[in-house]
Amino acid sequence: MKLTLEIWRQEGPNAKGRYEHHTVAELDGSMSILEMLDRLNEQLVNSGKEPVTFESDCREGICGACGIQVAGIPHGLERNTPACHQRLRSFHDGQTIRIEPFRSASYPVVRDLMVNRHALDEMLEAGGHVAVNAGTAPDADALPIDHETVEDALDYAACIGCGACVAACPNGSAHLYLGAKLTHLAMLPMPSQERTQRARAMIDVAEENFGPCSNYGECAEVCPADIPLSAVAAVNKERLRATFKRRLDK
Repeated sequence: MKLTLEIWRQEGPNAKGRYEHHTVAELDGSMSILEMLDRLNEQLVNSGKEPVTFESDCREGICGACGIQVAGIPHGLERNTPACHQRLRSFHDGQTIRIEPFRSASYPVVRDLMVNRHALDEMLEAGGHVAVNAGTAPDADALPIDHETVEDALDYAACIGCGACVAACPNGSAHLYLGAKLTHLAMLPMPSQERTQRARAMIDVAEENFGPCSNYGECAEVCPADIPLSAVAAVNKERLRATFKRRLDK
């Protein structure tokens, strides 16, 4: 298989970006998008040119580092699949593919296909953690949780933080990501003790860095963890709960 890549190149955050065209041959349909980029970089290095900068780590679909935009879709053509698991079988021999960084005002380009997703980290810094008293750990069965609640919480905790939901949203909203975090932590006994202050802090950061949610639904279609669209409802739910809780506390 031979593919022509229309790939975004940008030397730095303040540099003017451009598309470059490169042809990569001897590809196999079982190869991933990232393996194709590896092959491209081998060609560039062997010809004395600068390789394309992109992020990757585990390449097993669990770290969230591999976010790129392929053919206009965050991660690629296969739904709910990270870029590292997107296979070239989705394309035909001789096809031209546009590859670019995640497109969102919240994700400034660092270089080429790498973007700065620190805005997501700021939400976690604001409230995506649990405060526990120091000392001896409690017994494992000291806080009983029913199996169904645990399974539901784990479903929302599966979010890998890749940020594709933001890039897919026309508004640049992070509600799917934020809703997954808020729901997961609200369902468990110890994290739920900080539920009100967590909601206030994380929602404030989200509104500062991201756009509003209009329920377009593109976020759920690209999410590698298959977080359901219903997660976005948790943001307004937690916001209202925190508002009424504040009034009751006065």
